[in-house]
Amino acid sequence: MLDRDLIRRHPDTVRHGIARKRLDVSIVDQFLAADEQWRATLLELERAQAESNRISKNIGKLMAEGKRDEAEAAKAETRDLKARIAELEAESRTHEDALRQIELDMPNLPHDSVPDGDADTIFQVVREGGHLRQFDFTPAAHWDLAERLHLVDFARGAKIAGSGFPVYVGAGARLLRAVITFMVNFQTERGYQEVFPPYLVNRASLVGTGQLPKFEEDLYASTDDLFLIPTAEVPITNLYRDEILDADALPIRLCGYSACFRREAGAAGKDTRGLQRLHQFDKVEMVKFATPETSYAELETMTDDAVAVLEALQLPYRVIEICANDIGAKGSKQYDVEVYSPAMEKWLEVSSCSNFEAYQSRRANIRYRPEPGAKPEFVHILNGSALGIPRVYSTILETFQRADGTIEVPAVLQPYFGGGHLGG
Repeated sequence: MLDRDLIRRHPDTVRHGIARKRLDVSIVDQFLAADEQWRATLLELERAQAESNRISKNIGKLMAEGKRDEAEAAKAETRDLKARIAELEAESRTHEDALRQIELDMPNLPHDSVPDGDADTIFQVVREGGHLRQFDFTPAAHWDLAERLHLVDFARGAKIAGSGFPVYVGAGARLLRAVITFMVNFQTERGYQEVFPPYLVNRASLVGTGQLPKFEEDLYASTDDLFLIPTAEVPITNLYRDEILDADALPIRLCGYSACFRREAGAAGKDTRGLQRLHQFDKVEMVKFATPETSYAELETMTDDAVAVLEALQLPYRVIEICANDIGAKGSKQYDVEVYSPAMEKWLEVSSCSNFEAYQSRRANIRYRPEPGAKPEFVHILNGSALGIPRVYSTILETFQRADGTIEVPAVLQPYFGGGHLGG
């Protein structure tokens, strides 16, 4: 959420930021109208309460002075006021709920450093690394390699759960486990604390990180209002919901592996072959809690941490800065990290590193005290994948395939995998 005072005092600034994201600026006027109605009701409520208190205090004096008729009239007036106060309290709650709903739907504002984009420009390449492999044979797609070498069983996964739920088998399962363990170890060695979160979260957790209320149709929900996590960002961020953090502990850097579950509503038919778009997939997530003064430096190092995984795996990559017109509703600034698929001949996103500033911390009520005795302030929250595993897995198969049909295992994975190649 945004700061209410920012919207009230600088509505044009908020409209401009929302317009840069190509989103509907009318939500600002909706907020201002709802806010005015809520505050007017609160003012009337406060006046009614003050009048009721004044009259109540005077009843005893009237009784002591023997003015019984005036005292009875005063009692009747307080009864009327109490009834009106109850009505105003109910109206206030209704207006507050309406205002809260508008706040939850209002997008974050892009940082001033984020470039504007036009209808066709959504990113700018800011960094590239590695070399695209030159093959002396036609590289096979990862789905053919996975089936030929019995690494992933797509058909049986579809039989037991449906499309988008692959089953990794044999050496394929061992390679997946190797990738996960390597990525978690890699980030903990870079200073992140490992967290293994629950895979189910409550509604408040998803509201806190911004998946609800807007994206409920993309989530898998249980009958008791619990949801399978779409990313470990949700439980890790909510570790500190409704808490005040010690400033000396910041920045807090956490990473965690989890399975992720997404319906991907409306995505049918879009790059669905193989491991490209799944309903259940694995990911290692990074989350940071930082002060406003350091959060953008932390974004740069977080992006470096994501890139370093690809460098260690010797996979070619590029980093792109997302323009304002394509940053999601939650983000203030975003870098995407992409890896190259030789068989599909295109770049695939494997990480989005974002600074949400105080957008999530206001929703989840996560604050810090800058110094002892100081008023608590909202932390800045950042997150990024390090990395999304299916596309890393698939590009390992494609990039390191050999002409004889076998696949070389990247050197950094061999201690975890227990061998140097797949197949043969």
